[in-house]
Amino acid sequence: MLIPWQGLIHRLYDVKGLIEWGGTLLVCGVIFVETGLFFGFFLPGDSLLVTAGVFAAAGQLRLVWLLLPVSLCAIAGDQLGYFIGRQAGASLYKRPDSRFFKKKHLEEAHAFYEKHGGMTVILARFVPIIRTFCPPVTGAARMSYARYLTYDIFGGLLWVCSMVLLGYTLGATIPHIDRQIHWVIAAVIFLSLLPAIISALKVRAQKRAG
Repeated sequence: MLIPWQGLIHRLYDVKGLIEWGGTLLVCGVIFVETGLFFGFFLPGDSLLVTAGVFAAAGQLRLVWLLLPVSLCAIAGDQLGYFIGRQAGASLYKRPDSRFFKKKHLEEAHAFYEKHGGMTVILARFVPIIRTFCPPVTGAARMSYARYLTYDIFGGLLWVCSMVLLGYTLGATIPHIDRQIHWVIAAVIFLSLLPAIISALKVRAQKRAG
């Protein structure tokens, strides 16, 4: 028997069930929380968007209502994260770990920011966990808000539209793919984690070489 917390995680990762239950409104809510609040780092953003695109191809959701409102929610969530970082600044790095906040994730996002600079705002959209902690890191680093907003609008639109349209294309070209949606979700999760896996392997190889 699953304890309540395990049961909640199980339900959150049942993206097909989530969409069937809450539709576009729920997709908007999940994307906003994942991008705007620390405790959203574990939410299944990529797989949720791709699955929503598959549902849109089947006529169960309207594509235009996925692309526009969900993009706005992704951008709005990042604005919240940016201003949290802007206000909290260095104190974020002194915050103790909790169930919903892990300092190591903040440090990983900071390292990502140091490596990629302003492009981090766009690239981070496609990396789970990093996309949640990148906005507060960027705010704490005092990036110009006008510059941040420009990158963020482009990144938000690119992420949401590419993921949703990928799902829509799969749903429109592969018959009955909605019956095999678990394989699609597994592939999306693997691909989204692939950059982190490659980075970890490189670090491990460098340590061995050293």
